[in-house]
Amino acid sequence: MELEDINTVAVLGAGNMGHGIAEVAALAGYDVTMRDIKEEFVQNGYDQIEWSLGKLAEKDQIGEDAADDALDRITPLVDVEEAVGDADIVIEAVPEKMDIKKEVYGEVEEYAPDGAIFATNTSSLSVTELSEVTDRPEQFCGMHFFNPPVRMQLVEVISGAHSSEETLEVVEELAESMDKTPVRVHRDEPGFIVNRILVPLMNEAAWLVHEGESTTAEVDSTTKFGMGLPMGTFELGDQVGNDVSYHVLEYMHEVLGDAYEPCPLLAEKVDEGHLGKKTGKGFYDYEDGPGAEIPTDQQSELVEKRLLASMANEIAKLIDGDVATPDSIDEAVTLGAGFPDGPVKLVDEYGLDDLLETLEDAHEETDHDRYAPADYLEDRAGEGGFRESGGDEDAGADFEAIRVEYPGDKVGHVVVDRPHRMNTISNDVLTELSEAVDLLEADDEVRAILLTGEGDRAFSAGADVQSMAAGGGDPLEAVELSKEGQRTFGKLEACDMPVVAGIDGYCLGGGMELATCADIRVASERSELGQPELNLGLIPGWGGTQRLKHIVGEGRAKEIILTAERYDAETMEAYGFVNEVTENDALLERAHELAADLAAGPPIAHRFTKRAMLAGRDDTDAGLELEAAAFGHLMGTEDLMEGLTAFMGDGEPEFEGK
Repeated sequence: MELEDINTVAVLGAGNMGHGIAEVAALAGYDVTMRDIKEEFVQNGYDQIEWSLGKLAEKDQIGEDAADDALDRITPLVDVEEAVGDADIVIEAVPEKMDIKKEVYGEVEEYAPDGAIFATNTSSLSVTELSEVTDRPEQFCGMHFFNPPVRMQLVEVISGAHSSEETLEVVEELAESMDKTPVRVHRDEPGFIVNRILVPLMNEAAWLVHEGESTTAEVDSTTKFGMGLPMGTFELGDQVGNDVSYHVLEYMHEVLGDAYEPCPLLAEKVDEGHLGKKTGKGFYDYEDGPGAEIPTDQQSELVEKRLLASMANEIAKLIDGDVATPDSIDEAVTLGAGFPDGPVKLVDEYGLDDLLETLEDAHEETDHDRYAPADYLEDRAGEGGFRESGGDEDAGADFEAIRVEYPGDKVGHVVVDRPHRMNTISNDVLTELSEAVDLLEADDEVRAILLTGEGDRAFSAGADVQSMAAGGGDPLEAVELSKEGQRTFGKLEACDMPVVAGIDGYCLGGGMELATCADIRVASERSELGQPELNLGLIPGWGGTQRLKHIVGEGRAKEIILTAERYDAETMEAYGFVNEVTENDALLERAHELAADLAAGPPIAHRFTKRAMLAGRDDTDAGLELEAAAFGHLMGTEDLMEGLTAFMGDGEPEFEGK
């Protein structure tokens, strides 16, 4: 089967995951049958889809016609034969119980076409064991969406022992057609990638509290504000459901051994019915209390070491067991769990030697299997990290938070490469962007810079709030963060080459301040721009209060900053901030074309033009002085003669920068 052969998707289960997957499939243009065991269940799922599509249309993320068309493509059903009889792929999303799933597949096998692919949305159960209930194990694999499927980018595509490569490739293509990012899990092990990292992490946090080595407040303060993760560990457990984490741990314990023994504290929460947000109480009280109020200043070095050590041990087992590569682990966890950086990068940067020692000491002290270091962790600690040289194999050329590409035409293309975080600007982005400007300015083959964000959702949605919060609200650290951003953005603005910003999607806050440093800005029709900092009680801190007024005028700059409103691309074009608005699909091509046109121009004249304009921004006399000196300097260049000769001969000049 090929992707073109898939027209009808059957989704089994109309709960949160089931109706979410059905909505995603319908939005991608597939006909969808959504089945559950009772009419009330399937109707509730259908109603949830209708509500969700309405919200997407209300927020202008899709058109009203697109919402109506997607809903029309979904048929809610109870009868199994009717639901799967014409299906090209069956995606099962029933409760996470092995016996329930097996029973479903036994029934579905009877009615589904012989060529149909079966894909289970299990988050941790054995894909191989489920496939063996059917007569088509080679046409069976895991297709694990993350909640909520409409918003979450990741889909883990899991290879069972019998899954054919053809099946896996088609399911990956199907995920991409749904605008998702598939990450291959090469071997069927409990938890796959994301849950294999997160669930033992939550279990270790519970053990630390249970054994009196830490408190809930210290754990969550450390993970959220010290390590910069999206949530505190117990906050995350409450969000996921403590029963869900506990049952995954039980399965891991059964299959993988005592290293995954569930902490008694977690079992106690489940026994008490304190499952988290869904029951109103978990590790935090969501009914009578304020919920997860996490202190910013109770970080613990012990907690950080233990949690990172746990993470490193699981990473070692995943890589050594051929479950996933370091890159796949980082991509999956950043997309599926919202980590600002991948776990491999986190533990490599902390130092595997220290984390190995932490495990060895804890193992000696407690004799618990969860602290037994994996052999591969010991091997890689001796080599300096899971990646060669701690993930920076070619210092000065390879980056983590950005990419530098060379698309031709003397253009250096800088991509803010954090789509899982809406390309928000972290400390790493600032550091690497500064290095990239130096790198490109030193390259004689580059004459212009093109700046974009990865994907079509955001050029950059602003500062990475998690990175900022990691400072615990320290005013001095905030001042340093502001100054670092000002220095980096100032370097980009002042670089000798023309800079073109290709804006696609959200361009907000620090992202708009970044775009302000470009010489020319081209935006897609779907882009939204603005400086919303005042809504947070802040001000633009990376030069926005100074640069914007020189582009749109002081009155418009005050309007944009003080109202904290979002503006569409056409309005910002009318205000003079955006030079050109393009169709969505044409943005990258047009932005590159503009950069290439500038790169073909005279580099020495570009350099002096930018310098004169920058010098004269607040001091016209200084700008005029530099302009006159530059004019005289250019009179003696070979580029001038090349330009004059081409002009007289009605040809195109080829400037050499001489």
